[in-house]
Amino acid sequence: MGFEELELGGMGYYVGIMVGVIMITKWALQNVNVWFYERNLDKKIKASLPPGDMGWPFIGNMLTFLRAYKSTDPDSFIGGYVQRFGPNGVYKSFMFGKPSIIVTVPEACRKAMCDDEAFQPGWPISTLELIGRKSFVSIDYEDHKRLRKITASPVNGHEALSVYMRYIEANVVETLDKWSKMGRIEFLTQLRKLTFKIIMHIFLSTEGENVREALEKEYTTLNYGVRAQAINLPGFVFHKALKARKNLVAILQAIVTKRRNIREETQGMAKEDMLDNLLDTRDDHGIKLTDEEIIDILVMYLNAGHESSGHVTMWATVLLQSHPEYFQIAKEEQERIVKNMPPGQKGLTLKEFRQMEYLSKVIDETMRLVTFSLMTFREAKKDVEVKGYMIPKGWKVLVWFRSVHHSPEVYPRPKEFLPSRWDDLVPKPGTFLPFGAGSRLCPGNDLAKLEIAIFLHHFLLNYKLERENPACPVMYLPHSRPKDNCVGRIIKVSK
Repeated sequence: MGFEELELGGMGYYVGIMVGVIMITKWALQNVNVWFYERNLDKKIKASLPPGDMGWPFIGNMLTFLRAYKSTDPDSFIGGYVQRFGPNGVYKSFMFGKPSIIVTVPEACRKAMCDDEAFQPGWPISTLELIGRKSFVSIDYEDHKRLRKITASPVNGHEALSVYMRYIEANVVETLDKWSKMGRIEFLTQLRKLTFKIIMHIFLSTEGENVREALEKEYTTLNYGVRAQAINLPGFVFHKALKARKNLVAILQAIVTKRRNIREETQGMAKEDMLDNLLDTRDDHGIKLTDEEIIDILVMYLNAGHESSGHVTMWATVLLQSHPEYFQIAKEEQERIVKNMPPGQKGLTLKEFRQMEYLSKVIDETMRLVTFSLMTFREAKKDVEVKGYMIPKGWKVLVWFRSVHHSPEVYPRPKEFLPSRWDDLVPKPGTFLPFGAGSRLCPGNDLAKLEIAIFLHHFLLNYKLERENPACPVMYLPHSRPKDNCVGRIIKVSK
């Protein structure tokens, strides 16, 4: 054996050792989270954990999640679990800094959303810090029940919706006409301005355009941090979002202080908006809400009340435009509704809204296909069994709405836009979750559908959208949208 052969053999030996060390190190690192978070679990619970993996130390599975949702195939994240661990719909993971169980099937989703004895809200630190620890995302069951009672009827009640309809419709008609004269616009950006104006009217009706624009600007920044890792360092999204939160609180605090002083000086003053309701309400012991509670409720409602409706309205418009046959069916329905309105009636009422049967299917199908909120967060209050697996007390549960809405077992041809799938379809519990479920169901769900329907009604009758880049790639975080925010022109059509 020559010197060169000996040298090569020696090199191979050391390469083998290095490869072995790398493999062992990789295995050790990938099991740090498993060891740390499972070491103190009861043996029976540990043996009954769902399959899955907890990724790398500290970051867990977040890199895989972000890589998928920044690609053209966001469903590859859950698809990877299904491929590796089977289609059981319950998977162990480490997300947003916490040991987590991802649930992707209706039965498990319904359990996590509706069993208040076993689960409570479990939002990431980033969401709690940005939306507020006194908002609906954080407070306990009894406080949530009390505050929901105060706010739900003025937002979603029959009488309130009848009043809001006039304001919504007037602004939709005016805004569509204005857009048609503006030429090139970012359709999504303009829709968000419109929906923010509407929710501002409901909660802060006396504030002017300058305040509205200042708040809207901060919300745009805030939203990028709500689902981000809570890294409060310059350059990170969460750091910028925290600054936006601080600015929002300062603006809202000034509004609350001013309004509280006015109401205290003018006893018996009529209530003009939701802020007046929040300032005047008392609990069973006669105690009023604190400024912190009111501000966190405002931060939450103003955000949720415009983001979802703006995005869904954009996607419904885009999807109808790209399916002329569905556009025509929806348009003909609106024409019939207008034709059958009583002589002399100006504008829509809830009666006409309830006649928009096909349009309601369009909206439901849009919410299913787009799934504005891809997941929500719960936390196990005790050791809980779900689908034969154990979820340990204190672990987070990620209810993956998108997987349910895109499941071929639940919705055949799930990637297609098919409003007709809703003909005579009553969704089974846990299969349609655009507004969540259970006691934490979105309190503004009816208002959101009303806004979307009124906009689509007038758009279908009088306008069309010409997109500048119909093939524009889609971004999926924090919410699904075209990268160009749907740049195009609103064109008024001749009747």
